[in-house]
Amino acid sequence: MEETKTTKARKPRKRKYESLEYAPSMIAKKCVWYGILIAMAIAFVAPIMFMFFGTFKTSQELARVPFDWLPDHWRLDNIKTLFTKLPFFLYLRNTLIIVFFNIVGSLVSNSLVAYGFSRIEWPGRDKVFILVIITMILPFQVVMVPLYLLFSKLKWIGTFLPLTLTCFFGNSFYIFLLRQFLVGIPQEISSAAKIDGSGEFRIFWQLTLPLCKPALATVGIFAFIRSWNDYIGPLIFLPDSKLFTLSLAISKLKSNLDPQWPLLMSAGTLMVLPVLLLFFVLQQYFIQGVTMSGIKG
Repeated sequence: MEETKTTKARKPRKRKYESLEYAPSMIAKKCVWYGILIAMAIAFVAPIMFMFFGTFKTSQELARVPFDWLPDHWRLDNIKTLFTKLPFFLYLRNTLIIVFFNIVGSLVSNSLVAYGFSRIEWPGRDKVFILVIITMILPFQVVMVPLYLLFSKLKWIGTFLPLTLTCFFGNSFYIFLLRQFLVGIPQEISSAAKIDGSGEFRIFWQLTLPLCKPALATVGIFAFIRSWNDYIGPLIFLPDSKLFTLSLAISKLKSNLDPQWPLLMSAGTLMVLPVLLLFFVLQQYFIQGVTMSGIKG
């Protein structure tokens, strides 16, 4: 009798979805969810594919009814015209200068500030952090005029300084992302290093930063995308055409009389490709950094 009781107790219970009654409903739910995901993916990818195929089309092919996705002939005339019509490499150099200093400034300043908010105890730390988070509510359009007046008094208008030097003063979103990641690192690691005689900067540089590679890669990707696609900043602070970035120079191609859609499609493709390549190369670090920071949605 005792053996039969133990054998009955050891028998695993059948879950609901393992029975045949619930199998059709589970399959139907999965099909619905997969269908929604596929539809959303198509909705996101379709404009990019339209722009990519439009790079190899003429204006007549873009205006053709009914619409054809593929071009009649795969030609590079639009890209050649784009390079001859614009000093492309000059604008590319200006953009890369701004992007480089944005990435370096974002990684250096935000990692230091986030370390101070997460690993060092000081009076009023949490209250100051709340004030930093509140600044995320303010859009750039609110501070645009005060910044222009400030930079004009400093005689920075017409230089790259408003778009590069300001990145070394931190960004509230990047600080929040790195701070949430650093909070998840056990405090015992820093305590053990302090017992061995290490200072705060050494702990930050040799111990904390190597553990923050996913979060740093995420911040680097965000900083790259933000500075690469920035249009309002260069439009306000760079009046000289020799200092234009790619996003600002490409916008000058469009006019009401002649939109030049094939050239805009080619320029848009050249602008999107570096972002896609960077994301696919650092995709693992990006997803890991976002998930471990506690950011969802």
